[in-house]
Amino acid sequence: MVLRIGGLASGMDIDTLVEQLMTAERVPLDKINQKKTYTEWQRDDYREMNSLLLDLDNTIFNGVAKQASYIKKTVSISNSDALSVKNVNSTIDFSGSIKINELASAATMQSFTNSKIKDSSKKLSDIGFSGSQTITISAITKDGVIQEKPYELPISENDTLDSIITKINKDSGVTAFFDNKTQRISFTAKNTGGIEGAPEIILSDDGDSPNKFFNNILGINSNNDLAAKPREDGTVFGTAGTNADITYNGLNITRSSNTFTVNGVEFTAKKITTDAVTFSSTPDVDGILDTITQFVNKYNEAVEKIRTKTTETKYRDYQPLTEAQKKDMSEDEIEKWEKLAKSGTLKNDSILNNVLTKMRSNFSSPVSGTSTYSQLSQIGISTTANYLDGGKLTIDEDKLRAAISADPNAVYELFQKDGATSSEQGIARRLRASLKIAMTDITDKAGKTTSVNNTFTLGKLLNNYSNQITRFEDKLKSLENRYWARFTAMETAINKANSQSTYLTSMFSS
Repeated sequence: MVLRIGGLASGMDIDTLVEQLMTAERVPLDKINQKKTYTEWQRDDYREMNSLLLDLDNTIFNGVAKQASYIKKTVSISNSDALSVKNVNSTIDFSGSIKINELASAATMQSFTNSKIKDSSKKLSDIGFSGSQTITISAITKDGVIQEKPYELPISENDTLDSIITKINKDSGVTAFFDNKTQRISFTAKNTGGIEGAPEIILSDDGDSPNKFFNNILGINSNNDLAAKPREDGTVFGTAGTNADITYNGLNITRSSNTFTVNGVEFTAKKITTDAVTFSSTPDVDGILDTITQFVNKYNEAVEKIRTKTTETKYRDYQPLTEAQKKDMSEDEIEKWEKLAKSGTLKNDSILNNVLTKMRSNFSSPVSGTSTYSQLSQIGISTTANYLDGGKLTIDEDKLRAAISADPNAVYELFQKDGATSSEQGIARRLRASLKIAMTDITDKAGKTTSVNNTFTLGKLLNNYSNQITRFEDKLKSLENRYWARFTAMETAINKANSQSTYLTSMFSS
Protein backbone atom coordinates (compact mmCIF):
# COMPACT_ATOMS: atom_id res chain seq x y z
CA MET A 1 0.00 0.00 0.00
CA VAL A 2 1.32 3.43 -0.99
CA LEU A 3 1.90 5.96 1.81
CA ARG A 4 -0.20 9.04 1.01
CA ILE A 5 0.78 12.53 2.28
CA GLY A 6 -1.84 15.12 1.41
CA GLY A 7 -0.11 18.48 0.90
CA LEU A 8 1.03 19.26 4.44
CA ALA A 9 4.38 20.61 3.23
CA SER A 10 3.39 22.13 -0.13
CA GLY A 11 -0.01 23.47 0.92
CA MET A 12 -1.50 21.97 -2.25
CA ASP A 13 -4.86 20.06 -2.29
CA ILE A 14 -3.35 16.75 -3.43
CA ASP A 15 -6.62 14.85 -3.04
CA THR A 16 -8.38 17.15 -5.50
CA LEU A 17 -5.44 17.10 -7.89
CA VAL A 18 -5.34 13.29 -7.99
CA GLU A 19 -9.12 13.12 -8.33
CA GLN A 20 -9.03 15.50 -11.31
CA LEU A 21 -6.22 13.57 -12.93
CA MET A 22 -8.08 10.28 -12.44
CA THR A 23 -11.30 11.77 -13.86
CA ALA A 24 -9.52 12.34 -17.13
CA GLU A 25 -8.01 8.87 -17.02
CA ARG A 26 -11.47 7.32 -16.40
CA VAL A 27 -12.98 8.60 -19.66
CA PRO A 28 -12.20 5.38 -21.61
CA LEU A 29 -13.61 3.30 -18.72
CA ASP A 30 -16.82 5.36 -18.74
CA LYS A 31 -17.21 4.65 -22.45
CA ILE A 32 -16.86 0.90 -21.89
CA ASN A 33 -19.44 1.06 -19.10
CA GLN A 34 -21.78 3.00 -21.41
CA LYS A 35 -21.39 0.35 -24.12
CA LYS A 36 -22.12 -2.37 -21.59
CA THR A 37 -25.24 -0.58 -20.32
CA TYR A 38 -26.50 -0.01 -23.86
CA THR A 39 -25.95 -3.69 -24.70
CA GLU A 40 -27.94 -4.67 -21.62
CA TRP A 41 -30.80 -2.42 -22.76
CA GLN A 42 -30.64 -3.99 -26.20
CA ARG A 43 -30.64 -7.51 -24.71
CA ASP A 44 -33.70 -6.68 -22.58
CA ASP A 45 -35.57 -5.19 -25.57
CA TYR A 46 -34.85 -8.31 -27.62
CA ARG A 47 -36.22 -10.46 -24.81
CA GLU A 48 -39.32 -8.29 -24.59
CA MET A 49 -39.88 -8.83 -28.32
CA ASN A 50 -39.39 -12.58 -27.84
CA SER A 51 -42.05 -12.60 -25.11
CA LEU A 52 -44.34 -10.71 -27.47
CA LEU A 53 -43.84 -13.31 -30.22
CA LEU A 54 -44.32 -16.16 -27.73
CA ASP A 55 -47.56 -14.59 -26.53
CA LEU A 56 -48.79 -14.44 -30.13
CA ASP A 57 -47.72 -18.04 -30.71
CA ASN A 58 -49.64 -19.19 -27.61
CA THR A 59 -52.71 -17.24 -28.70
CA ILE A 60 -52.60 -19.01 -32.08
CA PHE A 61 -52.02 -22.45 -30.50
CA ASN A 62 -54.85 -22.08 -27.98
CA GLY A 63 -57.25 -20.40 -30.43
CA VAL A 64 -57.38 -20.46 -34.22
CA ALA A 65 -55.08 -23.51 -34.45
CA LYS A 66 -57.39 -25.72 -32.35
CA GLN A 67 -60.27 -27.57 -33.92
CA ALA A 68 -62.12 -27.27 -30.61
CA SER A 69 -62.41 -23.53 -31.32
CA TYR A 70 -64.50 -24.23 -34.44
CA ILE A 71 -66.82 -26.94 -33.12
CA LYS A 72 -68.41 -24.69 -30.50
CA LYS A 73 -72.15 -25.18 -30.75
CA THR A 74 -75.25 -23.34 -29.63
CA VAL A 75 -77.64 -26.07 -28.51
CA SER A 76 -81.41 -25.70 -28.27
CA ILE A 77 -83.18 -28.06 -25.80
CA SER A 78 -86.94 -28.40 -25.38
CA ASN A 79 -86.60 -29.15 -21.64
CA SER A 80 -83.31 -27.92 -20.17
CA ASP A 81 -84.50 -28.81 -16.64
CA ALA A 82 -84.44 -32.50 -17.59
CA LEU A 83 -81.48 -32.64 -19.97
CA SER A 84 -78.30 -30.73 -20.76
CA VAL A 85 -76.34 -31.17 -24.01
CA LYS A 86 -72.76 -30.10 -24.71
CA ASN A 87 -70.65 -30.65 -27.80
CA VAL A 88 -67.34 -32.41 -27.06
CA ASN A 89 -65.80 -33.15 -30.44
CA SER A 90 -68.56 -33.42 -33.01
CA THR A 91 -67.55 -31.46 -36.11
CA ILE A 92 -71.07 -31.51 -37.57
CA ASP A 93 -74.38 -30.17 -36.29
CA PHE A 94 -76.61 -32.67 -34.52
CA SER A 95 -80.22 -33.11 -33.45
CA GLY A 96 -82.44 -35.79 -31.91
CA SER A 97 -84.59 -36.76 -28.95
CA ILE A 98 -84.06 -38.39 -25.57
CA LYS A 99 -86.58 -39.81 -23.13
CA ILE A 100 -85.23 -40.36 -19.61
CA ASN A 101 -86.86 -43.45 -18.10
CA GLU A 102 -84.65 -43.80 -15.02
CA LEU A 103 -81.70 -41.91 -13.57
CA ALA A 104 -78.47 -43.54 -12.51
CA SER A 105 -77.87 -43.61 -8.76
CA ALA A 106 -74.95 -44.51 -6.52
CA ALA A 107 -74.86 -47.52 -4.20
CA THR A 108 -74.99 -46.75 -0.47
CA MET A 109 -74.64 -48.58 2.81
CA GLN A 110 -74.89 -47.61 6.48
CA SER A 111 -74.17 -49.12 9.90
CA PHE A 112 -76.86 -51.58 11.02
CA THR A 113 -76.04 -50.80 14.66
CA ASN A 114 -74.27 -48.12 16.65
CA SER A 115 -70.52 -48.05 16.26
CA LYS A 116 -68.23 -48.73 19.21
CA ILE A 117 -66.69 -45.36 18.44
CA LYS A 118 -68.31 -42.51 20.40
CA ASP A 119 -65.95 -39.72 19.32
CA SER A 120 -64.40 -39.93 15.85
CA SER A 121 -61.57 -37.57 16.82
CA LYS A 122 -60.15 -39.92 19.48
CA LYS A 123 -57.63 -42.71 18.87
CA LEU A 124 -58.93 -46.21 18.23
CA SER A 125 -56.99 -47.40 21.27
CA ASP A 126 -59.51 -45.47 23.42
CA ILE A 127 -62.19 -48.06 22.52
CA GLY A 128 -59.92 -51.02 23.11
CA PHE A 129 -58.83 -51.47 19.50
CA SER A 130 -55.28 -52.82 19.55
CA GLY A 131 -52.56 -53.65 17.06
CA SER A 132 -52.90 -52.96 13.36
CA GLN A 133 -54.66 -54.35 10.31
CA THR A 134 -55.31 -53.54 6.66
CA ILE A 135 -58.75 -52.58 5.42
CA THR A 136 -59.72 -52.89 1.73
CA ILE A 137 -62.47 -51.18 -0.24
CA SER A 138 -63.67 -52.10 -3.72
CA ALA A 139 -66.17 -49.92 -5.56
CA ILE A 140 -67.82 -49.54 -8.94
CA THR A 141 -65.77 -47.61 -11.49
CA LYS A 142 -66.98 -44.99 -13.97
CA ASP A 143 -66.99 -47.80 -16.55
CA GLY A 144 -69.67 -49.64 -14.57
CA VAL A 145 -67.54 -52.55 -13.26
CA ILE A 146 -66.03 -53.29 -9.87
CA GLN A 147 -62.48 -52.00 -9.60
CA GLU A 148 -59.87 -54.61 -10.43
CA LYS A 149 -57.49 -53.76 -7.60
CA PRO A 150 -59.10 -52.88 -4.22
CA TYR A 151 -58.06 -49.79 -2.30
CA GLU A 152 -55.91 -50.84 0.69
CA LEU A 153 -55.32 -48.81 3.85
CA PRO A 154 -53.20 -49.93 6.82
CA ILE A 155 -54.68 -48.74 10.13
CA SER A 156 -53.49 -48.96 13.74
CA GLU A 157 -54.61 -48.20 17.26
CA ASN A 158 -52.99 -44.75 16.94
CA ASP A 159 -55.32 -43.70 14.12
CA THR A 160 -58.58 -41.84 14.61
CA LEU A 161 -61.72 -42.54 12.61
CA ASP A 162 -61.52 -38.98 11.28
CA SER A 163 -58.02 -39.56 9.90
CA ILE A 164 -59.10 -42.88 8.34
CA ILE A 165 -62.18 -41.30 6.73
CA THR A 166 -60.05 -38.48 5.31
CA LYS A 167 -57.80 -41.00 3.54
CA ILE A 168 -60.77 -43.07 2.33
CA ASN A 169 -62.51 -40.02 0.88
CA LYS A 170 -59.33 -38.86 -0.83
CA ASP A 171 -58.09 -42.06 -2.44
CA SER A 172 -60.78 -44.73 -2.55
CA GLY A 173 -63.85 -45.21 -4.75
CA VAL A 174 -66.29 -44.32 -1.95
CA THR A 175 -67.18 -41.35 0.21
CA ALA A 176 -67.52 -42.05 3.94
CA PHE A 177 -69.30 -40.02 6.62
CA PHE A 178 -69.55 -40.62 10.39
CA ASP A 179 -72.25 -38.99 12.49
CA ASN A 180 -71.03 -38.57 16.07
CA LYS A 181 -74.60 -38.05 17.29
CA THR A 182 -76.00 -41.37 16.06
CA GLN A 183 -72.54 -43.02 16.11
CA ARG A 184 -73.15 -44.55 12.72
CA ILE A 185 -71.21 -44.48 9.47
CA SER A 186 -72.29 -44.43 5.83
CA PHE A 187 -70.52 -45.24 2.58
CA THR A 188 -71.58 -44.00 -0.86
CA ALA A 189 -69.96 -45.03 -4.14
CA LYS A 190 -68.34 -42.10 -5.93
CA ASN A 191 -69.57 -43.46 -9.27
CA THR A 192 -73.19 -44.14 -10.11
CA GLY A 193 -74.46 -47.32 -11.74
CA GLY A 194 -75.36 -50.88 -10.85
CA ILE A 195 -73.71 -54.24 -11.48
CA GLU A 196 -76.18 -57.03 -12.19
CA GLY A 197 -75.89 -59.85 -9.65
CA ALA A 198 -73.00 -58.24 -7.74
CA PRO A 199 -72.49 -55.49 -5.15
CA GLU A 200 -71.09 -52.06 -6.03
CA ILE A 201 -69.32 -51.56 -2.68
CA ILE A 202 -67.26 -54.29 -0.95
CA LEU A 203 -65.61 -53.77 2.46
CA SER A 204 -63.15 -56.15 4.10
CA ASP A 205 -60.35 -56.24 6.66
CA ASP A 206 -57.86 -58.78 8.00
CA GLY A 207 -58.62 -58.18 11.68
CA ASP A 208 -59.64 -60.90 14.15
CA SER A 209 -62.89 -60.74 16.11
CA PRO A 210 -63.67 -58.63 18.13
CA ASN A 211 -61.22 -56.29 16.41
CA LYS A 212 -62.68 -56.64 12.90
CA PHE A 213 -62.84 -53.02 11.87
CA PHE A 214 -65.93 -52.92 9.66
CA ASN A 215 -68.21 -55.50 11.25
CA ASN A 216 -67.29 -55.31 14.96
CA ILE A 217 -66.02 -51.73 15.35
CA LEU A 218 -68.24 -49.84 12.88
CA GLY A 219 -71.18 -52.24 12.80
CA ILE A 220 -71.55 -52.34 9.01
CA ASN A 221 -72.04 -55.15 6.49
CA SER A 222 -69.32 -56.33 4.13
CA ASN A 223 -71.12 -55.09 0.98
CA ASN A 224 -74.08 -52.99 -0.08
CA ASP A 225 -76.11 -55.96 -1.39
CA LEU A 226 -76.15 -57.49 2.12
CA ALA A 227 -76.90 -54.07 3.62
CA ALA A 228 -79.85 -53.63 1.23
CA LYS A 229 -81.54 -56.90 2.25
CA PRO A 230 -84.50 -56.26 4.60
CA ARG A 231 -84.01 -57.42 8.20
CA GLU A 232 -86.69 -59.13 10.27
CA ASP A 233 -88.20 -55.78 11.18
CA GLY A 234 -88.15 -54.68 7.54
CA THR A 235 -85.34 -52.18 7.93
CA VAL A 236 -82.63 -51.91 5.28
CA PHE A 237 -79.19 -50.33 5.63
CA GLY A 238 -78.13 -49.96 2.01
CA THR A 239 -79.20 -49.49 -1.58
CA ALA A 240 -78.03 -50.95 -4.87
CA GLY A 241 -76.68 -48.69 -7.56
CA THR A 242 -78.87 -48.21 -10.62
CA ASN A 243 -78.09 -47.45 -14.25
CA ALA A 244 -79.62 -44.66 -16.27
CA ASP A 245 -82.31 -45.97 -18.64
CA ILE A 246 -82.54 -43.80 -21.74
CA THR A 247 -84.47 -43.91 -25.01
CA TYR A 248 -82.19 -42.20 -27.54
CA ASN A 249 -83.78 -41.50 -30.92
CA GLY A 250 -86.10 -44.45 -30.32
CA LEU A 251 -83.34 -46.84 -29.19
CA ASN A 252 -83.37 -47.97 -25.55
CA ILE A 253 -79.90 -47.78 -23.93
CA THR A 254 -78.48 -47.98 -20.41
CA ARG A 255 -75.51 -46.13 -18.96
CA SER A 256 -73.86 -46.34 -15.54
CA SER A 257 -73.71 -42.54 -15.34
CA ASN A 258 -76.26 -39.81 -15.93
CA THR A 259 -73.59 -38.10 -18.03
CA PHE A 260 -72.67 -39.98 -21.18
CA THR A 261 -71.36 -39.28 -24.68
CA VAL A 262 -72.84 -40.29 -28.02
CA ASN A 263 -71.18 -39.38 -31.35
CA GLY A 264 -69.00 -36.74 -29.72
CA VAL A 265 -71.89 -35.08 -27.86
CA GLU A 266 -72.14 -35.11 -24.05
CA PHE A 267 -75.59 -35.56 -22.48
CA THR A 268 -76.50 -35.17 -18.82
CA ALA A 269 -79.82 -36.58 -17.67
CA LYS A 270 -81.27 -34.54 -14.80
CA LYS A 271 -84.72 -35.99 -14.17
CA ILE A 272 -87.17 -38.62 -15.42
CA THR A 273 -89.42 -37.47 -18.26
CA THR A 274 -92.72 -38.67 -19.62
CA ASP A 275 -92.14 -37.17 -23.05
CA ALA A 276 -89.01 -37.12 -25.18
CA VAL A 277 -86.73 -34.08 -24.90
CA THR A 278 -85.70 -32.76 -28.30
CA PHE A 279 -82.40 -31.02 -29.03
CA SER A 280 -80.56 -29.48 -31.99
CA SER A 281 -77.36 -27.53 -32.57
CA THR A 282 -76.04 -24.70 -34.74
CA PRO A 283 -72.50 -23.27 -34.92
CA ASP A 284 -71.68 -20.91 -32.05
CA VAL A 285 -70.89 -18.06 -34.42
CA ASP A 286 -70.22 -15.55 -31.62
CA GLY A 287 -67.81 -17.90 -29.83
CA ILE A 288 -65.85 -18.75 -32.99
CA LEU A 289 -65.83 -15.10 -34.09
CA ASP A 290 -64.48 -14.09 -30.68
CA THR A 291 -61.61 -16.61 -30.98
CA ILE A 292 -60.60 -15.28 -34.41
CA THR A 293 -60.95 -11.67 -33.23
CA GLN A 294 -58.66 -12.33 -30.26
CA PHE A 295 -56.05 -13.72 -32.66
CA VAL A 296 -56.31 -10.71 -35.00
CA ASN A 297 -56.04 -8.28 -32.08
CA LYS A 298 -52.98 -10.07 -30.71
CA TYR A 299 -51.40 -10.15 -34.18
CA ASN A 300 -52.00 -6.42 -34.65
CA GLU A 301 -50.55 -5.72 -31.22
CA ALA A 302 -47.37 -7.63 -32.15
CA VAL A 303 -47.05 -5.80 -35.48
CA GLU A 304 -47.54 -2.44 -33.76
CA LYS A 305 -44.88 -3.07 -31.11
CA ILE A 306 -42.34 -4.54 -33.52
CA ARG A 307 -42.74 -1.63 -35.95
CA THR A 308 -42.44 0.86 -33.10
CA LYS A 309 -39.13 -0.69 -31.97
CA THR A 310 -37.65 -1.08 -35.45
CA THR A 311 -38.51 2.50 -36.50
CA GLU A 312 -37.55 4.27 -33.25
CA THR A 313 -35.25 7.26 -33.58
CA LYS A 314 -31.74 6.61 -32.33
CA TYR A 315 -30.38 9.64 -30.40
CA ARG A 316 -26.63 9.20 -30.68
CA ASP A 317 -25.94 12.29 -28.56
CA TYR A 318 -27.69 10.67 -25.61
CA GLN A 319 -25.41 7.97 -24.22
CA PRO A 320 -26.08 6.03 -21.00
CA LEU A 321 -25.34 8.20 -17.98
CA THR A 322 -22.37 7.50 -15.74
CA GLU A 323 -22.80 7.46 -11.97
CA ALA A 324 -20.90 10.75 -11.77
CA GLN A 325 -23.26 12.38 -14.26
CA LYS A 326 -26.33 11.14 -12.39
CA LYS A 327 -25.12 12.82 -9.19
CA ASP A 328 -25.48 16.22 -10.85
CA MET A 329 -28.98 15.56 -12.23
CA SER A 330 -32.49 15.37 -10.78
CA GLU A 331 -34.60 12.21 -10.99
CA ASP A 332 -36.80 13.83 -13.63
CA GLU A 333 -33.77 14.83 -15.71
CA ILE A 334 -32.34 11.31 -15.47
CA GLU A 335 -35.66 9.78 -16.56
CA LYS A 336 -35.97 12.07 -19.59
CA TRP A 337 -32.34 11.50 -20.60
CA GLU A 338 -32.54 7.72 -20.34
CA LYS A 339 -35.79 7.62 -22.32
CA LEU A 340 -33.91 9.16 -25.25
CA ALA A 341 -30.78 7.09 -24.61
CA LYS A 342 -32.79 3.84 -24.73
CA SER A 343 -34.54 4.79 -27.96
CA GLY A 344 -33.51 2.95 -31.12
CA THR A 345 -31.87 -0.12 -29.56
CA LEU A 346 -33.60 -2.30 -32.20
CA LYS A 347 -33.83 0.24 -35.04
CA ASN A 348 -33.90 -1.54 -38.43
CA ASP A 349 -33.20 -4.87 -36.71
CA SER A 350 -32.96 -7.58 -39.36
CA ILE A 351 -34.53 -10.37 -37.27
CA LEU A 352 -37.64 -8.35 -36.47
CA ASN A 353 -37.96 -6.86 -39.96
CA ASN A 354 -37.65 -10.38 -41.44
CA VAL A 355 -40.35 -11.84 -39.23
CA LEU A 356 -42.73 -9.00 -40.16
CA THR A 357 -42.07 -9.66 -43.84
CA LYS A 358 -42.61 -13.40 -43.39
CA MET A 359 -45.84 -12.88 -41.44
CA ARG A 360 -47.24 -10.64 -44.19
CA SER A 361 -46.29 -13.31 -46.72
CA ASN A 362 -47.94 -16.00 -44.58
CA PHE A 363 -51.23 -14.11 -44.77
CA SER A 364 -51.11 -13.02 -48.40
CA SER A 365 -50.13 -16.35 -50.00
CA PRO A 366 -53.11 -18.62 -50.81
CA VAL A 367 -53.45 -22.04 -49.16
CA SER A 368 -53.51 -24.71 -51.86
CA GLY A 369 -55.65 -27.84 -51.67
CA THR A 370 -58.39 -26.49 -49.39
CA SER A 371 -61.99 -27.53 -49.84
CA THR A 372 -63.63 -24.09 -49.68
CA TYR A 373 -61.50 -21.11 -48.66
CA SER A 374 -57.92 -20.51 -49.85
CA GLN A 375 -57.34 -16.93 -48.67
CA LEU A 376 -58.24 -14.93 -45.58
CA SER A 377 -59.91 -12.24 -47.69
CA GLN A 378 -62.58 -14.80 -48.59
CA ILE A 379 -63.72 -14.96 -44.98
CA GLY A 380 -63.51 -11.21 -44.36
CA ILE A 381 -59.95 -10.78 -43.03
CA SER A 382 -57.59 -8.48 -44.95
CA THR A 383 -54.71 -6.05 -44.38
CA THR A 384 -55.49 -2.41 -43.71
CA ALA A 385 -55.29 0.11 -46.56
CA ASN A 386 -52.68 2.24 -44.73
CA TYR A 387 -49.20 0.92 -45.59
CA LEU A 388 -47.82 2.66 -42.50
CA ASP A 389 -49.70 0.08 -40.39
CA GLY A 390 -47.11 -2.49 -41.44
CA GLY A 391 -49.59 -5.15 -42.49
CA LYS A 392 -52.12 -5.00 -39.67
CA LEU A 393 -55.32 -7.00 -40.17
CA THR A 394 -58.89 -5.79 -40.26
CA ILE A 395 -62.11 -7.84 -40.00
CA ASP A 396 -65.28 -7.55 -42.05
CA GLU A 397 -67.49 -8.98 -39.30
CA ASP A 398 -70.54 -9.63 -41.49
CA LYS A 399 -68.46 -11.55 -44.03
CA LEU A 400 -66.67 -13.54 -41.31
CA ARG A 401 -69.97 -14.39 -39.60
CA ALA A 402 -71.35 -15.64 -42.88
CA ALA A 403 -68.29 -17.85 -43.47
CA ILE A 404 -68.50 -19.32 -39.96
CA SER A 405 -72.24 -19.99 -40.27
CA ALA A 406 -71.79 -21.63 -43.67
CA ASP A 407 -68.92 -23.96 -42.77
CA PRO A 408 -66.83 -23.50 -39.59
CA ASN A 409 -64.72 -26.55 -40.51
CA ALA A 410 -63.67 -24.86 -43.75
CA VAL A 411 -62.52 -21.83 -41.72
CA TYR A 412 -60.53 -24.17 -39.48
CA GLU A 413 -58.98 -25.80 -42.57
CA LEU A 414 -57.86 -22.39 -43.87
CA PHE A 415 -56.01 -21.76 -40.62
CA GLN A 416 -54.71 -25.21 -39.73
CA LYS A 417 -54.51 -27.34 -42.89
CA ASP A 418 -51.49 -29.65 -42.81
CA GLY A 419 -49.19 -30.04 -45.78
CA ALA A 420 -45.71 -30.97 -46.91
CA THR A 421 -44.90 -27.48 -48.20
CA SER A 422 -45.62 -23.99 -46.94
CA SER A 423 -48.07 -23.34 -49.78
CA GLU A 424 -50.12 -26.35 -48.68
CA GLN A 425 -50.15 -25.40 -45.02
CA GLY A 426 -52.80 -23.33 -43.28
CA ILE A 427 -52.22 -19.73 -42.22
CA ALA A 428 -51.75 -20.58 -38.54
CA ARG A 429 -49.21 -23.34 -39.29
CA ARG A 430 -47.16 -21.03 -41.49
CA LEU A 431 -47.30 -18.23 -38.98
CA ARG A 432 -46.19 -20.40 -36.08
CA ALA A 433 -43.27 -21.71 -38.16
CA SER A 434 -42.14 -18.14 -38.92
CA LEU A 435 -42.50 -17.15 -35.26
CA LYS A 436 -40.46 -20.17 -34.15
CA ILE A 437 -37.57 -19.21 -36.46
CA ALA A 438 -37.61 -15.61 -35.22
CA MET A 439 -37.77 -16.63 -31.56
CA THR A 440 -34.85 -19.01 -32.04
CA ASP A 441 -32.79 -16.28 -33.73
CA ILE A 442 -33.58 -13.81 -30.94
CA THR A 443 -32.69 -16.38 -28.28
CA ASP A 444 -29.37 -17.04 -30.02
CA LYS A 445 -28.66 -13.33 -29.95
CA ALA A 446 -30.14 -12.22 -26.60
CA GLY A 447 -30.71 -15.44 -24.66
CA LYS A 448 -33.41 -15.95 -22.05
CA THR A 449 -33.61 -14.71 -18.46
CA THR A 450 -32.23 -18.09 -17.36
CA SER A 451 -29.42 -18.15 -19.93
CA VAL A 452 -25.73 -17.95 -19.04
CA ASN A 453 -23.94 -15.11 -20.85
CA ASN A 454 -21.53 -17.30 -22.78
CA THR A 455 -24.42 -19.10 -24.51
CA PHE A 456 -25.67 -16.16 -26.62
CA THR A 457 -24.12 -13.39 -28.73
CA LEU A 458 -24.91 -10.32 -26.64
CA GLY A 459 -24.00 -12.23 -23.48
CA LYS A 460 -20.53 -12.94 -24.85
CA LEU A 461 -20.20 -9.23 -25.69
CA LEU A 462 -21.24 -8.32 -22.14
CA ASN A 463 -18.64 -10.72 -20.74
CA ASN A 464 -16.03 -9.04 -22.93
CA TYR A 465 -17.02 -5.61 -21.63
CA SER A 466 -16.90 -6.89 -18.04
CA ASN A 467 -13.38 -8.23 -18.59
CA GLN A 468 -12.28 -4.92 -20.15
CA ILE A 469 -13.76 -3.03 -17.20
CA THR A 470 -11.95 -5.26 -14.69
CA ARG A 471 -8.62 -4.84 -16.47
CA PHE A 472 -9.07 -1.09 -16.83
CA GLU A 473 -10.01 -0.67 -13.17
CA ASP A 474 -6.85 -2.54 -12.17
CA LYS A 475 -4.88 -0.23 -14.47
CA LEU A 476 -6.47 2.86 -12.90
CA LYS A 477 -5.66 1.65 -9.39
CA SER A 478 -2.00 1.26 -10.37
CA LEU A 479 -2.01 4.70 -12.03
CA GLU A 480 -3.60 6.33 -8.99
CA ASN A 481 -0.97 4.73 -6.75
CA ARG A 482 1.77 6.13 -9.02
CA TYR A 483 0.31 9.64 -8.82
CA TRP A 484 0.17 9.43 -5.06
CA ALA A 485 3.71 8.07 -4.91
CA ARG A 486 4.98 11.03 -6.91
CA PHE A 487 3.10 13.63 -4.90
CA THR A 488 4.19 11.92 -1.69
CA ALA A 489 7.82 12.04 -2.88
CA MET A 490 7.37 15.75 -3.67
CA GLU A 491 5.89 16.39 -0.24
CA THR A 492 8.75 14.49 1.38
CA ALA A 493 11.32 16.50 -0.59
CA ILE A 494 9.64 19.82 0.24
CA ASN A 495 9.43 18.84 3.87
CA LYS A 496 13.14 17.93 3.89
CA ALA A 497 14.03 21.25 2.18
CA ASN A 498 11.95 23.15 4.68
CA SER A 499 13.72 21.37 7.54
CA GLN A 500 17.17 22.21 6.09
CA SER A 501 16.14 25.83 5.56
CA THR A 502 14.95 26.09 9.10
CA TYR A 503 18.21 24.58 10.37
CA LEU A 504 20.38 26.95 8.31
CA THR A 505 18.30 29.93 9.40
CA SER A 506 18.74 28.98 13.03
CA MET A 507 22.50 28.52 12.55
CA PHE A 508 22.97 31.93 10.95
CA SER A 509 20.81 33.53 13.64
CA SER A 510 22.94 32.09 16.40
